[in-house]
Amino acid sequence: MRYARQTVLPQIGDAGQARLAAAHVLVVGAGALGIPVLHYLTGAGVGRITLVDPDRVETSNLHRQPIYGRHVGEPKAQAAALEMAVLNPDTAVVPVVARLDPANAPDLAAQADLVLDCADSFAATYALSDACLAAGRPLIAASVLRIEGFAGGFCGGAPSVRAVFPDLPLQAGSCATAGVMGPMAGLIGALQAQMAMAVLLGLDPSPLGQVIRFDGLRPASFRFDGAPEPKTGHRFIAASQIRPDDLAIDLRGPDEALLPFVPQALRQPDTLRPAQGQRVVFACRSGLRAWAAADRLRQHWPGDIALIALGDPA
Repeated sequence: MRYARQTVLPQIGDAGQARLAAAHVLVVGAGALGIPVLHYLTGAGVGRITLVDPDRVETSNLHRQPIYGRHVGEPKAQAAALEMAVLNPDTAVVPVVARLDPANAPDLAAQADLVLDCADSFAATYALSDACLAAGRPLIAASVLRIEGFAGGFCGGAPSVRAVFPDLPLQAGSCATAGVMGPMAGLIGALQAQMAMAVLLGLDPSPLGQVIRFDGLRPASFRFDGAPEPKTGHRFIAASQIRPDDLAIDLRGPDEALLPFVPQALRQPDTLRPAQGQRVVFACRSGLRAWAAADRLRQHWPGDIALIALGDPA
């Protein structure tokens, strides 16, 4: 009887329920977006969910991450897996307490049938989009801040995130600095789950190639099926992928990190003179400053540039 209210739908039925049970979904982020995604996909009977998140539960999370009330201080991925096991033992939620980065994204994406980006991180979104485009996997990505957010379906036959958003904004806030309304995060996360179900069930029209946006309670949407893939664009790498001969630039301030991410990294030099054939690597917390620095360097230097988003200090 658990799935009776959805198998009665002609869009699902017994065959659709079997497709959900056989599916493997990768969810990156167990925060405000990831929680409604996990709730609805687990409740629907998706067979396996790999959940990737490096963070621990904090009290300030609870207004938008309400399942963690008894898990403060614990790894989110493990706490969420425990809660989902109670919700539906048919679904296996496999927690991975680690940060998603360009080093592990390709293998994680290739092993899944569908990827959901709930990390709300520029670097994670582009790393997942690049990995999904290469592996032919569909990606449902979303972002939420203040009282607005969006969700979209990319890759898997549709254009990638880079095709729709080839450039980052000049500045951006975070939940910690700009705030976020809990129900809006729940709304966007539920939208992600609905789009994921549509992809897994093969519903028509497909959410791949579509962005749906909410500004408060005002919705808007557009399709981008024919958007061309950009021929160039800044690429993120993991800190573990830096090479000894790279020219590494750490753009973080002294309040963000006590030590550079690699011993040879320079701290915001006044002049930058890469050697012939040398790769320049810009690093910062979120990737936003690294992207802007790469834009400036690209105006007068045609060499190889890579970006690293180091995240918050442990």
